[in-house]
Amino acid sequence: MKTVGLLQYGGPEVLRIIERPTPHAGEGEVRIRVRAAAVNPVDTLIVAGTSLVRLSGPNPVIPGLDVAGTVDEIGSGANSGLALGDRVMAMVNPTRPEGGGYAQWVVLPASWVVRAPAGSTHAEAATLPMNGLTALHALDQLHLPPGSTLAVTGAAGAVGGYAVQLAKAAGHRVLADAAPHDTDLVAALGADEVVTRGPDVAELFRVLAPGGVDAAIDAAVVGTPLTGAIRPGGALAYVRELPDQQAFAKTAGQLGITLVPAFVHAYDGRRDKLDYLRRLAEMGALTLRVAALFPPERTSRAHRLLAAGGVRGRLVIEF
Repeated sequence: MKTVGLLQYGGPEVLRIIERPTPHAGEGEVRIRVRAAAVNPVDTLIVAGTSLVRLSGPNPVIPGLDVAGTVDEIGSGANSGLALGDRVMAMVNPTRPEGGGYAQWVVLPASWVVRAPAGSTHAEAATLPMNGLTALHALDQLHLPPGSTLAVTGAAGAVGGYAVQLAKAAGHRVLADAAPHDTDLVAALGADEVVTRGPDVAELFRVLAPGGVDAAIDAAVVGTPLTGAIRPGGALAYVRELPDQQAFAKTAGQLGITLVPAFVHAYDGRRDKLDYLRRLAEMGALTLRVAALFPPERTSRAHRLLAAGGVRGRLVIEF
């Protein structure tokens, strides 16, 4: 089968087509004929060698955390409720020996795979699992009662956009940041108020919530400065550790703010969570945004565009 991977770390230029044996579904597993795999920032970290995914001897590294396609093989005892030919989506953990989702076929435990949202394309469905689960894990960890005020940074991005929409679906007041050219986009996603992205974002949130917001989801990795927007006793969910994590934790502690790590692999195999996202997408509560499509041979081009910044929605490889 055709995969996209690397045999040495570097920039996008190290990505290449690598032929590997086609896997088969074992007991409790399903095989997906992948039609679309989303390109995410973590994939660029994998390529650069700065993630937990490591090269081992002559074995290639295969990036990719999101796939969508069709079920074409079901192993014995796979309690999935799925049938051959069903359109599905899944999150993949690329630290596994088989690698990630940049491949024509992916085999996963049945609990990792759910039906794709009705009416979505394969590319649209591939934008939802990892980013949607990251945002959902952050919101779940905050345990906010309905009607809370939540600030979201990076709201024009994939994780931030889903965080805005999930928070609105949960009944919260959502304040979000955006560059001026993204203000209309973020408002259309459902944010109640949009402030200008920048170094004074905490102060701008405070203007809208003078007592401080109840919590924040920091999809833009603002870090320590964002604590100024949160009330004492509030919480801040972060999606990536900072170089100054100790200083971040110290400042939050001094302000009485709880730091909440929101790491997506806590939801590995959580069919219930991924299926919840599917239902919200079918209701129109989540917007599936595809920025551009690429054949596998042009995956390096997709990585360059992502690294350049300013992409709205997800770049997707079509197999």
